[in-house]
Amino acid sequence: MDPGVGGGRELRARADRGAGQRGDDSGHLGAPGDPLAAGQALDHQPGSGVCAEKSARDRLIRLAATHPTWALGFEDEVWWSRLAQPALHSWAEPDQPLQLVEQTVAKDDSDPKALACYGLLVRGGAPGGGRAEGTWLRFVAGRPVSARTIEFLAWCCRQLAVAGKEALLLVWDNAPWHGSRAVRQWIRAHNRQVKATGQGVRILPCYLPSKSPWLNPIEAQWAHGKRRVVEPARLLTAADLRARVCAAFDCPEEALLGLPDPLDTHLVIPEQVA
Repeated sequence: MDPGVGGGRELRARADRGAGQRGDDSGHLGAPGDPLAAGQALDHQPGSGVCAEKSARDRLIRLAATHPTWALGFEDEVWWSRLAQPALHSWAEPDQPLQLVEQTVAKDDSDPKALACYGLLVRGGAPGGGRAEGTWLRFVAGRPVSARTIEFLAWCCRQLAVAGKEALLLVWDNAPWHGSRAVRQWIRAHNRQVKATGQGVRILPCYLPSKSPWLNPIEAQWAHGKRRVVEPARLLTAADLRARVCAAFDCPEEALLGLPDPLDTHLVIPEQVA
């Protein structure tokens, strides 16, 4: 209540305005039965629903935890540059900071400036089941395309079959070489063959929403991995870079995808793959 105008101890004769802030009253709402305007919602209903793709991913995570013969895999591709230097922190003397030298490629250097790599973060893919987690890598002779994606999936299924797995719950993004007609046809044909023969590993793909890298935990591994393999003093060769990356992720160095592999002689790739 405000002091009165007649003296410091007197009160106004009229009643004070009700406490509150602008918009507290319901005068801005429509009449009963009218539809809600844009931006309005009922207090017992959520303002926005959870993205359907994220819900599907969470459902796969729960399913994999209850099936010991299923493996959960988060797949993605990354480029490892021989020239670009990642942002990082290091301990150094106050007057002797660490300097990353900008590298240049010699004219007679035949190695590519960057190397493409497929990766699968596998949970539950170790022999004997459990919560074992590991990252499987395969470098590419070229760039990621549908044909290389099919090769990588076939290789992953063979690895999981050796570990005694029956299904791969595959979580990945909407890259063109993931959702292409060739890849989808191959996955369907592969699953039919596994069902008919009773041998192999089925693939259940789950596509993440666009522009949501935080939903794929392998994305963080790429960022940390680039800091672990950085070379401040010299330019790494392509072979040196591949060896460092595999050592950083504690995985064996496999043959490049896109090169002839005797184990892939049975692999049938649709004609649509270029």
